[in-house]
Amino acid sequence: MPPDRLPDEPLVVPLDEREMAVMRAFGRMMLVMPRMLDADLERDQRMSLSEYSVLRHLSESEGGIMRMSELAVACDMSLSGMTRLAGKLESLGYLTRRRCETDGRGLDVILTDAGLARLQEAWPAHLASVRRRIFDHLGDVDLVHLARALEAMTG
Repeated sequence: MPPDRLPDEPLVVPLDEREMAVMRAFGRMMLVMPRMLDADLERDQRMSLSEYSVLRHLSESEGGIMRMSELAVACDMSLSGMTRLAGKLESLGYLTRRRCETDGRGLDVILTDAGLARLQEAWPAHLASVRRRIFDHLGDVDLVHLARALEAMTG
């Protein structure tokens, strides 16, 4: 039984069994899904999900260029983590870094042809993983409605 509440406090309605089941499954999915997608990419392509994410974001950006700080935010990484990962990807020839032309304090990250080719090579394996791990389990779910609901949760 919830403790007594003050008259001005809104009533908090406990989750019912179905809502609790969704919350628990959703929480587990948020923790486990990235690990599973990462493991699949590592096994099939010797590429981490973070590496794939960097190349994907660059490939989708205007001219294949992003500021390092923007790329870090897009990939949900710290700036120092992105700097380390960009260094690795640069050493592999998948991207280059240069001082930002409009602001000398920042760095631009530029996707190379080799980086785009590597992304295109890894894409089929990642797509198969995403289909197997996510979409094969959704059945008749209205994907437009699901996408809107997920966006609303983070908006």
